[in-house]
Amino acid sequence: MSYIEELRTVIRQLHGAEATHIESVPVKEVFKGQTVWEGIVEVFDLVGHPTAHRVYAWANESDDPNQPRQHVTVLHLHPIKSAQDAVRAAIVREFRNLEPAE
Repeated sequence: MSYIEELRTVIRQLHGAEATHIESVPVKEVFKGQTVWEGIVEVFDLVGHPTAHRVYAWANESDDPNQPRQHVTVLHLHPIKSAQDAVRAAIVREFRNLEPAE
């Protein structure tokens, strides 16, 4: 299975919609002078999703032997308007998940 097919399968499972690959967008996210994420974001149009017409997706390699590749998908819904926005949202979500619960 190709990388794009793998992402399409994840999108179908998570969002219940078919995805058509549109483009690959290089993204580099820098915070306080440090690169916090750099990679290629795959952009897909969605067919059959109730609220979004597009989704951004990529995979990150992980140190977890049970799940060596983690897939990330971000729907094109306000305020997400671009691949760059999707990466920023995913970074914020990951950071919040790492914070201890109060």
